[in-house]
Amino acid sequence: MTPSRDIAVLLEIMARLRTPVTGCPWDLVQNFTTIAPYTIEEAYEVADAIARGDLDDLREELGDLLLQVVFHARMAEEQHAFAFGDVVEAITRKMIRRHPHVFGDENGELTPADVKGNWDRIKAEEKAERAARRPAEEHTHKSVLSGVKAGQPALSRAMALQRKASTVGFDWNDPRAVLKKIREEADEIEAALERNDKAELESETGDLLFALVNLARHVGADPDMALRASNAKFERRFAYIERALEARGLTLEEASLDEMDALWNEAKRNESSPSSQPAEQSERPS
Repeated sequence: MTPSRDIAVLLEIMARLRTPVTGCPWDLVQNFTTIAPYTIEEAYEVADAIARGDLDDLREELGDLLLQVVFHARMAEEQHAFAFGDVVEAITRKMIRRHPHVFGDENGELTPADVKGNWDRIKAEEKAERAARRPAEEHTHKSVLSGVKAGQPALSRAMALQRKASTVGFDWNDPRAVLKKIREEADEIEAALERNDKAELESETGDLLFALVNLARHVGADPDMALRASNAKFERRFAYIERALEARGLTLEEASLDEMDALWNEAKRNESSPSSQPAEQSERPS
């Protein structure tokens, strides 16, 4: 096959990758659950390319994101649920319906605020219609948490769920109580380690992360921004280890863990010294 601007070629490539026996062994064993993290990752890659103003990279990342849509649609088609064409039809129907001022008979002289109001109203109508199509038992209970959007990143959604619960008094009054809960969750992870139960370890790790988000909320920190800062700190200190080892004529593979740990602590001390503060601050992203 040769590269093409035709979406049909991409659909054919995915079909061949998913063809039993002759397809790709890795692609064949994937499912919606295993592919979902890659879909989220590619969306973040698109956002990163936009933030960097790199349009060449944006073109590549949009292609990667499109591949995710094609991958999910192909798996759904194999289950006789829907196909890629149904996805396209659904979004075109939605866009036409949500823009009556463009595709319908409504007055086209609208302000952006008017358009936003129409969009929200029509979106609410669509949500009600979807709810009405579900079995009765699925929409009889209206939870306090029902308004929290399911599609947002896990850290943001954890924060939103906690904030919503706090409005009805389900909350701690002291961040120290949250810190106690974090210690309890850490103890439960330690117990799960003793049992070597992978499923339990994953569950308890999730509980610990949820508790950490709660602590961030109580101390007024944004968990995503806090984690981004820690990521940058880790990268900075690890780069220090690499440079220090290179100066000694060593590679990472040749160095011992003790040597790397000592250099990590050295990098940490250098960052905390008064003379290093301006340089450290200038390295932080704005």
